[in-house]
Formats: sequence, structure tokens, C-alpha cells
Amino acid sequence: MFDFSHLSSSDISFIDSLYDTYRTNPESVDESWQRFFQGFEFQGAGFGTSGTSGEGISDQKLRAEFNVFRLIQSFRTRGHLLADTNPIRPRRDRKARISLEEYGLSDADRKTVFQCGEFLGIGPATLDQILDHMKEIYCGKIGFQYMHSNNTDVRRFMREKIESTAKKINLPVEKKKRILEKLNEANVFENFLQTKYIGQKRFSLEGGEATIPALDAIINKSAELGAQEFVIGMAHRGRLNVLANIVGKTYEYIFTEFEGGSEEEKSGQAGDVKYHKGFTSIKKATNGKEVFVKLLPNPSHLETVDPIVVGYCRALQDNHYNGDMNKVIPIQIHGDAAVAGQGIVYETVQMSKLKAYNVGGSIHLVINNQIGFTTDIEDARSSQYCVSIAKTIEVPIIQVNGDDPEAVVYAIELAVEFRQKFNEDIFVDIVCYRKYGHNEGDEPRYTQPHLYGLITKHKNPRELYIDYLLSKGEIEAKLATEMMEAYKQLLSDRFNNVRQNEIPKKGKGPHKDWEGLEFAGPDAFDESPATGVKREALDKVMKALLHVPQGMELMKKTQKILDDRKEFYEGDKLDWSLGELLAYGTLADEGHPLRFTGEDVIRGTFSHRQAKIFDDRTNESYCGLENISPSQGKISIYNSLLSEYAVLGFEYGYAWGNPKALTIWEAQFGDFVNGAQIMIDQYISSAEAKWQRMNGLVMLLPHGHEGAGPEHSSARPERFLQLAADDNMVVANCTTPANMFHLLRRQVKWTFRKPTIVMTPKSLLRDPRASSTRDELVNGKFQEVIDDPNTGKKVSRVILCTGKIYYDLYEKKIADKRDDVAIVRVEQLYPLPEKKLAKILEKYKGAEPVWVQEEPKNQGYWTFLLRYDQFRNLRLISRKSLASPATGFSNVHKKEQADIIANAFSK
Repeated sequence: MFDFSHLSSSDISFIDSLYDTYRTNPESVDESWQRFFQGFEFQGAGFGTSGTSGEGISDQKLRAEFNVFRLIQSFRTRGHLLADTNPIRPRRDRKARISLEEYGLSDADRKTVFQCGEFLGIGPATLDQILDHMKEIYCGKIGFQYMHSNNTDVRRFMREKIESTAKKINLPVEKKKRILEKLNEANVFENFLQTKYIGQKRFSLEGGEATIPALDAIINKSAELGAQEFVIGMAHRGRLNVLANIVGKTYEYIFTEFEGGSEEEKSGQAGDVKYHKGFTSIKKATNGKEVFVKLLPNPSHLETVDPIVVGYCRALQDNHYNGDMNKVIPIQIHGDAAVAGQGIVYETVQMSKLKAYNVGGSIHLVINNQIGFTTDIEDARSSQYCVSIAKTIEVPIIQVNGDDPEAVVYAIELAVEFRQKFNEDIFVDIVCYRKYGHNEGDEPRYTQPHLYGLITKHKNPRELYIDYLLSKGEIEAKLATEMMEAYKQLLSDRFNNVRQNEIPKKGKGPHKDWEGLEFAGPDAFDESPATGVKREALDKVMKALLHVPQGMELMKKTQKILDDRKEFYEGDKLDWSLGELLAYGTLADEGHPLRFTGEDVIRGTFSHRQAKIFDDRTNESYCGLENISPSQGKISIYNSLLSEYAVLGFEYGYAWGNPKALTIWEAQFGDFVNGAQIMIDQYISSAEAKWQRMNGLVMLLPHGHEGAGPEHSSARPERFLQLAADDNMVVANCTTPANMFHLLRRQVKWTFRKPTIVMTPKSLLRDPRASSTRDELVNGKFQEVIDDPNTGKKVSRVILCTGKIYYDLYEKKIADKRDDVAIVRVEQLYPLPEKKLAKILEKYKGAEPVWVQEEPKNQGYWTFLLRYDQFRNLRLISRKSLASPATGFSNVHKKEQADIIANAFSK
């Protein structure tokens, strides 16, 4: 089989000219054209350019052959528009334009034999035979879209697989029984819950039960092709069914969550609703191999989990499978309205082939309800299909009728083969329906009376499949009934176990990455762990950072940065970049991997980092951090695509999958983080409370009022502090390279994991006042609060502050010789170091405490501090309340800043 897609845009004169070339030298034309011409010569005739072929084939015959081939191509390209993929609604006129008239053919040609049949593997055939052949393949219960790919190998693979196997889908009897078994499980599970827990939300799968044999087929087929782990992300619909019948969460646990009194509830945890939770299990595939299946927890922001799934998978591939992408498969289960409407889907798809985020492709499975909450298709999207987003990255799309489970399994197995062969995403859209409303308490007929009139009269997929099997004589009605009754009895037994409190223990996943880590106790933040390193370790990393490979030519500015770096280190005056890089390097030297992504992180948005250097002539890169020692941890530093939401989600997933790694995401400017607010609200700040899932992700958010205008001044620290509770995360604003060094190392030296948000400075990156010594790295540790070492005996005012404003205050204090004022830096805002602050303030008993911030009154940190008794009466000195974070006028900014500093010292 050859690729003839180029024929559809060719004309007869071109073919004539090419044939002349072929007759002179057959090897000089493309192999596919050789095959095309050989077909006619095999018939016993050549053809020429004079209106009549040399031995009797006219240009009219040639044109007809060519038009038949164009018709064949139209089925491959647009046959999906005629496919019978909708189990409920009648097929709409999608203007497929696949007809004889469209291609200069007529009914008179139907019995004519055409050589084009050779290209289909059916030999010379009549036009009717060719039409029947193409309709059976491309217009049945499955619609195929692959011709939009510019990858010839992809098109050939899909065409050859489809045209050789899709005409007559004939699964083995054992596989048919497996499908029925999974449909039974799906159907009976929902009926059981509907009977036992009337009116409770469960987001049932009824109408989309084919999802269960589909997922079962993904796992079994992938296991045959070498996969060992599966990470699933999905929304609410069908989640309990998937947990029970695919992932292996015990029925006892699920029923307990309906009954109340689960382990989490008894322990006083905040918890989450049952249809948001995840689970991990070890299963046996049908080939006998053990595989590991993990369903990640998911909030009500339906597609937010997508990048987390792929990030988690990348961590597993890096950490356990030496980068082998065929061992771990991400499965993203979407709803039709969400996959079309949520921008995070586009961001996640767009990152799928990038080196920093590639996981070898996700299998996207859409449970296509044909409706959102109450929104019909016509109001839900502009695209022809909900999965048209796949065309962005030119990957195949398969639509399949959810009432035909054998077609579903066929489509799934084809998708798995494609994923494992090409390591790219693929979309399978199971067109089904939602039997009830958005949840079991919702009445869908308010807005879709006609659709739900059709659904009410429709048999469920299990019933339809049994009817089909019985009509074929492949099973007996008795067997189907016995399977259903056995499963009902199983559910009943499990339900009785719950009533008797006989709940089995939870299983564990295959990896030991989280062993030795525990949830933080009540005193976890009283004192930071030791994070100092030996001087020899610093020297070793420094040597690697300064090395330039022989023959590499650097841009003069780059060379100056390296020269300054050497000067700072030897002069014992370490700048910010050294504080960072020495933290990364020493951790890597100790075996900890580093993953660091974000917009422009390689050089740093402000050119301070230069984590990689580039040859000025060849653009070849070199990373000193990768060349510290042979046994060091892996270094992965990537400039990200221009995304915050999906990239932050990916890194959160990566940190979840590999807690031993230091995983960092940096915003180009701190205010860009608001593009990822959903990820912060639903996962970073609350996952531990909801799902008991720790995470050690670090977020670096350049923050500081420096006259850059409203868009590049504030990372909105007040938002993070509003979310801060139950020791859920760390919010810090470091003022020295040494403290940044220890904060970064502390992330992996703690015996627990917490997300850490750092209001990374901008102006301090090259501020000579913000420097540290080697000794502070060797013998120090993270300082939550830094007291003022330069005060007189009588202190009348204590200025509390955080971040870069400290240096402006310090300059004023020195200039005015105000040793009656103490400036105390709060380096860690949350968890607030109350004991250390109380001790320092006790030292200055009688002095007036004030909080000074450069942020407006309604923003920043002050309102957060008012939550604590010791700061209830804390006076504020700041900008006035503003709707915008900062002014856009440089002169206004300077005056505001000067007023703050002056007011801080005014008597």
C-alpha cells in the first residue's frame, strides 16, 4: 500500500507528462507513481498524450480512473462525516460531498471495472464494489480522521491498519465474553447504587458503559505491548465505576463513603466528595502480567488534572524507567463539553511533543455525552467535533458509536498500537449519552426534552450487546443472566461487609519514593533542618559552574558573567545567582535530581542565572550543573512554552511523582502566576487537606515594586497568604543569597513535603548589598526571621518588613544614624515564625512595632498579619489602597517609595 494523497490535487496533463518520463525511465519517478502506471499497463495498455492511448485506453478512461481514485481519497478524508457514530440522534447532513457527481462519475459507471481497486487490495473491481468496500470501512460505526497529518508514516500506518482490519471487526469469543463481563460490571454497579442510595450524587456512567471495556482494553493491549504503569485523570462522570471496575478500589470503601464513617472522616481530615478522589492498585492484565494503575484525584475544574497526569508520568519515566516512554501511559478521560471548551486542554496538547514535556503521548478518551451541564452541542463549540483540538498537533482522531462495544474495543486497540509505535497523542471519542442529568438529582428535560425523550426509549449498551451476541449465536441468554446475578451477589456481599465494618486495608503502589516521608507535625516549623554543606562541596560545584569546554566561544557578555561569578566567589561576596546555583549543584552532587522549567529560566528573565552557556558560533549549549560528578542527580532545565496554567500543573505532577527531586517552576514575572490560579487553588494549596497528598514544588515568582508598572510589580502575595492555613504551604520572601540557598536545600532535606512559594526578588539579583559569604552556606541554615544587629541600647521603634524594601529602609537608617530603630526582616511569612518573632519583640519591649511594605494597603502582607493576636494592633506604613498593584508613572512611583521610607522613620 502506498500513499496516493498527492493524486487528488493533480490534473491529467501532469499525469501524461509524468507517464512519458516513466516510459523512458521507470526508476526516475516516485514509487507510488510507478505502481499507478503499472496498474494500467497490467491491463494490457499504455496511454499517451494524444487523446487516445497507444493501445486503446482513451484519456476519458484515464480521467475516469483518476476520478475514482479521488473518490476513494474522499472516503479517507471525509468518510467520518457519514459514519454512524451517534447512538441517539439521527445523522445530520454534514456536507461530506462524497458522491459520484462530485467526481465526474455517474450511475452508468457503477458496473465498470476500475484498476483503482488494486490500491485497496481488492484487485480490479467495479465502482459499486469499490463504493461498498469504502463505505463499510469508513462509514460504519467508527469514523476515522488521520489525513490531516503531514506525517506520511502516520497516514500510511493508519490507512493500512484501518483498511486491512476495520471492514469486518471479528473479535475472538473470549474477548467478546470479556466485553460483556465489563459491561455487566458497569451496568450492575450503577443499578446497585441507584437502588441502595436513592437521590445521592454519583455522576453515573449509564449510557456510557462502554467506557469500562474501553479502559480494560487499553490496559490489556498496552500490557501486551510492554506497558507497566497507567496514570489516569478524569472528571466526575463514571469515576466511581472506573474506581471500582478498572482501578480496583474495593466496593467496601466506595460503599463506606456513601454510608459515612470512612477512615478520613473519622480522623478529622477535611477530605473531599467521593467522586473527586483517586486510588492506586496493582492488577493482572489478561496476559498474566502485573500492571500498576493510578487514578489521580480531580477537582471540579474538570480538565485541570490533564497536565498533572502527564507530569506525573514524566516523573515515573525519568525516575524508574530510564526515560522509556512505552512503560508508562497517561490516560486522559474527558467530557465532550470540557475537552472542547477548556483552554487547559489546548495548552496540554500543545506541550505534548516538546522535549521538556514529552511523555510519549497520551491516550485521550472522551465520554461524549453530547451535552454539557445543560448546554447542547450547538452552544458548546464552534468546531465540527469536540475533539477537533487534536488537529492542532496533527494526531489521529477516532469517533466510535458507544452502543457498539466491539467497535469501541477495536478503536481502543488501534489507538494503543498507534501510541506505542509513534509515541504521540491519540483521541478516541466514544459518542454515547447521559441517561440522567448532570447528577442524579438534576432534571435534564427542562432544557432537552426531545433528546431525553429519545434516551428514555433507548436500550442500554449491555442490553444491545446481549441482543447482538444472541443473534449471532455466540453466547446463551443463560450465561448472560448468570454473569449478571453473580455480580449482583458480589455487590450485595460487599455491601453487607460494610454494614459489619469489615473493610479491607488499602493497597500500595509499586514504588517506594515516598517511604521515609511523613506528614508535618505540629512543631515541624519551629526550627529549620540543617542544610549547610562542606566548603569542598561548594568548591567542587563552583569548578563545574566556571568550566567552559575547550573550543567553545562565548559572547562577551556571557564571559563577563562567568568572570564576575569567579570574582564574587573568590572574593567571598556571593551574589544571588551563586546562592541559587550552588544550592542546585550541591543537591545534585548529593544525588537529588533537579527539574527546573518556566519561561526563560535557562538564562533567567533578568539574565542572572546562565544555567547553560551557548557557543556564539554554533549555538551549542553546555550546562556546568550537569558535569559535577558521574553519580550526581539528573539535571533537567528547560525553557517552557508560553503557558503558566499547564506548565505549573505539569511540574506539580512531576513533584508528586518524584519527591526526591527539587522541582521548580519560575514565572517570567510574578504577576503571570494568576494565569495558573486554578492550579494553585485546587491543588497546590489544598491537595494535602482534601486528598492527603503532599507535594514539594517550588514556585519562584519575581516580585517587587521597582517602577515597572502595574503588570510587573506584584506576584499578589496576599492571595497566597489568604489561602494559607493548616501549614499547607510555605510563603517566603528572601533577602540574601544564603537564605535562598538554604530554603532551596531545605525543600528536600525536610522529612515531609510542602509547596513553597518564593517572592523572588528582581532588583536584588545584582544588588551588591544583597550578598552572602561562603561561611553562611557552610555553617548556616534557613533563617525565618533576621534580627537587626545594628541597634543602640534604646530602641523606640521596631520596623517589621519583608523583601527588598529592607535595603531601602537600611540605607535610610544608616544615612540618618537612627540606631533607635530596629529593622526586623520576616523571611518566611507562612507558616509565620510566631515564637521567633515573639522572642525578638520581647527584646524590644516598649518599642512601637510597625509593619512597612511597598505594596498598597489592601494588598501585600499586612491584612494577613492581623490574623495573629500579637499583631492585632500593628500599624501599617504603605501605599494607599489601590485597585491596581502599582502606578505606571516612574516619577509617581519614586515619590510613593520615598514617602514610605520617610514615614517609616518619622517621629
